[in-house]
Amino acid sequence: MRNIEILLVEDNPGDIRLTKEALKESKITNNLHVAIDGVEAIDFLKKRGRFANSPTPDLILLDLNLPRKGGIEVLAEIKANGQMKVIPTVVLTTSQSEKDILKSYELHVNCFVTKPVEFDAFATVVRSIEDFWFTIVKLPKMEQQ
Repeated sequence: MRNIEILLVEDNPGDIRLTKEALKESKITNNLHVAIDGVEAIDFLKKRGRFANSPTPDLILLDLNLPRKGGIEVLAEIKANGQMKVIPTVVLTTSQSEKDILKSYELHVNCFVTKPVEFDAFATVVRSIEDFWFTIVKLPKMEQQ
């Protein structure tokens, strides 16, 4: 079985580190790619610039509070693109705003998860997301380019 490709769109170095640690303990072999803002995320997904050889992710973990291009804008662009819209996209954010939740679902996010503050809870959430999307859910085959 091939490695699972995960794109984490996150600007907080602490949350990036926590996500890496949580995924390191995973049962599922994965490659974690990080985009630190919305512009990098779109460049990664569209394989532009330094991301020209990036793989198509099997899952996107998207923070909403990002520099240069916010998470809502990134989500809108992902879900408006014929090829990208089928990639499962999980909003993983500190926001608990009903407005953010509603807007994310209006843009067809696959799920909205509020980040726990404590490491063990955060790690459990990240592993649960990965386990759900790669052991329970049936996904379409993504063309790796």
